[in-house]
Amino acid sequence: RAIDEDRKIKYEAAVKIQRWFRACRVRVYLRHLAKMAVLIQKWWRGYLRRKLFKGIVETAYYIKKQEFYNEMAVRIQKTWRGYYIRKYIHNYYALKKYLRAVSVNNELVRHELQEFAEMKENEEKMKDLEKKEKEKKYRARKMHYLLSTEQIPGIYNSPFRKSPDQMELLLQKSKPLTHRKQQVKNPVADELYGWPTCKEPPAFIKSLPLLPAGRQKPQGPFRDPAEVLQQRYKPVEPTLRVRESMYSPPAKAREPSQRKEWKDPIHDNEFLPFSSYHKKYEKYEPSLFKSDKYGKEAYGTKYFREVYPKKWIADK
Repeated sequence: RAIDEDRKIKYEAAVKIQRWFRACRVRVYLRHLAKMAVLIQKWWRGYLRRKLFKGIVETAYYIKKQEFYNEMAVRIQKTWRGYYIRKYIHNYYALKKYLRAVSVNNELVRHELQEFAEMKENEEKMKDLEKKEKEKKYRARKMHYLLSTEQIPGIYNSPFRKSPDQMELLLQKSKPLTHRKQQVKNPVADELYGWPTCKEPPAFIKSLPLLPAGRQKPQGPFRDPAEVLQQRYKPVEPTLRVRESMYSPPAKAREPSQRKEWKDPIHDNEFLPFSSYHKKYEKYEPSLFKSDKYGKEAYGTKYFREVYPKKWIADK
């Protein structure tokens, strides 16, 4: 029994050792396979990258060489075109002569502009002098009352001066300033002056400003605003009674005839109010909402949007 137990223990220990050894050997083998796979991938990727890099280098070298050749061709063309244009198209001496003529012309124009500016400056100075002289003469006319007389010397002709002042001589030459009568303004006339129908012609509006963005143009058969404004501000056409005075000779001559007509009228027709009984208009149709002693009409007796084409077509 003891030997049998010892054999079982040794057997289990041998199995455990074999299991561990086999696991170690398999792990080592798998690690070796992974290492070899990585090595193969590394060499293959390196080969592909070196091959690709070689193609890139060749392409870059070809492009650089092509750019160099193009640059050299451009230099040759530039040099040849410059030589050809200078020799056969643009003559250097003719261009030099033209530039010399342009410079001379510029000098002449500059000299004329300078003379014109000086002339303008002199004109401005003369205008200023004339304006000052006018103001001086106007002041002398306004202060003409300061002129000295035989009895009383003026303030510009003091006896303590050796000679009279220049203002005194100017006062002697100038005439006194007359005073204008001030016109009395009528406030009623001022108020009526702005009326377009009375004093001045109206300024008709030909076009109205655009409506705001939120509003729309009203729909309907509306007239043109310019036509409405022209009708609204049309000039006044006074009657004969307004145009002439009631005390004028023609009005006094017509007064007896008017009294006679009033006394003995030509026709004795009775005054008839304005009505449309003699006109062939359509019969009046009362509204749906009318009310009378019998009450309102029933709603729906006539359609709101009902049309009658026969109304718009004549017999002819």
